[in-house]
Amino acid sequence: MKTFFQIALVIMFMATSITEVQGQKKLDQQAVTDLQKTPKYGFILTTERHFKGVLSMYDLLIENGVEIEEYEIVVKGKVVTLLTKNSELEEFFQKYKGKVKVSVCSVAMEKLGVAEETLFDGLDVTPTASVRMLQLQANGYNTLTY
Repeated sequence: MKTFFQIALVIMFMATSITEVQGQKKLDQQAVTDLQKTPKYGFILTTERHFKGVLSMYDLLIENGVEIEEYEIVVKGKVVTLLTKNSELEEFFQKYKGKVKVSVCSVAMEKLGVAEETLFDGLDVTPTASVRMLQLQANGYNTLTY
């Protein structure tokens, strides 16, 4: 049984290492040049994993010299329930506060019973996620949906 746990631990370590190695750390110069053409980014997402991933992408872009004018995450769906005070996501977000705008869908909040006063600081409530994304697109943002 001890051997089984040792093997499982090694496999978990290898899987974590492989994931980290495969994550992009450096952008080629052409990618940076292309991204400089439209320095506004908008994302719509529904999961905690994508929330963290899009914030990490902000770091990747900055570290590679991409100039960012605006960077906005529009959140809808069940992840809205995780954007509350004293949550893990609040702690994760602290580094991005004031740099990244996060808009939270009020329709999702209502359906999931999340009151505005329970959201952590630095979040904006938007009437609907879909309309907010259309606004971003109309204003020339590069947009991605997760």
